[in-house]
Amino acid sequence: MSESIIGRARKSGAVEVNCHQLRDFAFDKHRRVDDAPYGGGMGMLMLAEPIALCFEDICKQIGKRPHFIYMSPQGKTLTQSRIKELAQLDNVCLLCGHYEGVDERLLEEFVDEEISIGDYVLTGGELPALVLADSLARMIPGVLSDDECFEQESHYNGLLEYPQYTRPSVWRGREVPAVLMSGHHKNVEAFRREQSVIRTAKKRPELIEKAELTEKERILVKELISEE
Repeated sequence: MSESIIGRARKSGAVEVNCHQLRDFAFDKHRRVDDAPYGGGMGMLMLAEPIALCFEDICKQIGKRPHFIYMSPQGKTLTQSRIKELAQLDNVCLLCGHYEGVDERLLEEFVDEEISIGDYVLTGGELPALVLADSLARMIPGVLSDDECFEQESHYNGLLEYPQYTRPSVWRGREVPAVLMSGHHKNVEAFRREQSVIRTAKKRPELIEKAELTEKERILVKELISEE
């Protein structure tokens, strides 16, 4: 989070990222933040109190209660539409699970929502938290040079991004579509929209069902489906 686009955004003040060490809020000499689960079972469970103390300290630092998210494989899968909603909030706090998870009472008492980045399990919630933080930070004004940088990307409007090309115009016998070199902006825009619809229908048919399409685009999708 200190490199490239996000790193520059932090230096400019467009976005602020802080990490908090739970061991600083442990209350024994060993600074333990985990213990064996009641009822037995494999692994260790993160204690509720250090997390609660840390979150309460964060609330004092910023003078308000941030939206509290627990990164968990049991949460709702992260989507671009949810990222857009979260980007409207002033502050977001992310809790990284570890070991066998977190004491359920902490989740019930403090956490606003659980979010997953996919139906698989990692050794901890640090990577999922970074995924969410990166995706969220780039939506904040001033992080990217222009809103168009993300408005034309995959998933922003429910469709996958259109194919893109750069020089040379002919590469190993493959030519760039002529319309992209025509200089006719309206035709380029229409071509890219059509390609987005086609690409989404072919690669992610479950997304095309939810996308807002014109009648002409719906006919195009039906034709593509019938061809397959």
